[in-house]
Parts: sequence; structure tokens; C-alpha cells
Amino acid sequence: MLPFVIFVALTFFQGKFGEESRYWIYLLKTVIGAWLIWLVWPLVREMRWKISWEAVLVGVAVFAIWVGLDNFYPKFFKPAPAWNPQTQFTETPMLACFLIVVRIVGSSLVVAPLEELFYRSFLYRYISQPDFNSVSLNYFNWRAFVAVSLFFGFAHREWIAGILCGLAYQWLVIHKNRLGDAMTAHAITNLLLGVWVVWKGAWKFW
Repeated sequence: MLPFVIFVALTFFQGKFGEESRYWIYLLKTVIGAWLIWLVWPLVREMRWKISWEAVLVGVAVFAIWVGLDNFYPKFFKPAPAWNPQTQFTETPMLACFLIVVRIVGSSLVVAPLEELFYRSFLYRYISQPDFNSVSLNYFNWRAFVAVSLFFGFAHREWIAGILCGLAYQWLVIHKNRLGDAMTAHAITNLLLGVWVVWKGAWKFW
């Protein structure tokens, strides 16, 4: 739990120290998140990347859902100002490009494993049974399946896409009896979304 909690706590401070802090604190939390993953990697056996055709399919499908549904349902809260380094660092375009790369890499290789470990490995199994280590990853529990997907969805402004995303990733964990495929699917979704944001100028997704 601790890496995820620290990462989310750092997110709270983005923008609290001026507009530029939104970008520098994102860089900081990405570095700290990567360090925390490195620390817990030997301790959490299920936290291992796995690639499968199902993971690729789910990752691409969730990206399509995230973008495709965006204009068709109301959002719960107002969007924050667009996270766009190009408008903040107009005089230093190389720095803006660096921060964009950090965002894409961070969301794909840091956010994905941290969130999957917390939501799909810990929280799902804890709701199923407080002694969560005794619950296998392929154990199916309706209450946990729905609750975690709702919790994951409502943590995002794009809540309907988030709920469907949570259902898809959790299904992948149960279907494959391992966490790595969901980590890969999540990374693919975030990578494609990052490329879409930059390509289309769809900064609202960040």
C-alpha cells in the first residue's frame, strides 16, 4: 500500500507552490514512485510484468473506450487547468518536451504497476478476505469485483471509462491468475493516451 499512498499524497501538492510546481512535483513523484517500485520489487512476487495477447487487446480497448466515450457522459468534477508544459515553458521548448516524455513514461511505467498493485492485488483481495495473502489472484468475488472497479472509476474524472477500465483490468488478473498482464494492459492504455494527448493536443486527458 505504501508506494501508492505516497504517490497519491505527492499528487496533492501539484500546483500548491505555483503553476510550475504542477510539473516539477510530477517529475519528483515519478522519480520517487520508480524508487519505491525498485524497493518493493523483491518483496511482492506478483509484481512482475507479463505480456500476452489479452493484455495488449485490453490495453488498446480501454484506450479506445477512454477517448471514444469522453463526450457522451457528464463528469463529476470540473477539470483542472490543462497539464501542458508547452504553454508553461514557452521559452524552453526542450524542457517542455522533456516534461511531456516524463509524463508519458511515468504514467506507463510507474503509475501502472503502482495502481495495479494497490487496486487489483491488495484492495480486491482484502475486500474478499482481510487475510488477503491467502486469496489467490484468480479468485472471483462479485462484491470485490464491483466495489474495486467503482472505487477506481470514481477516482477519475472520466468515471464511466474508469469503471469499465477497472472491470477490464480486474478480469484480466482473474483470467490470467497473475498481476503482470494487467500491469501491461494499463501501461499500454496510458502510453496510447499519452501519444493521443500530444498528437491531438487533447491536453484535457492530462
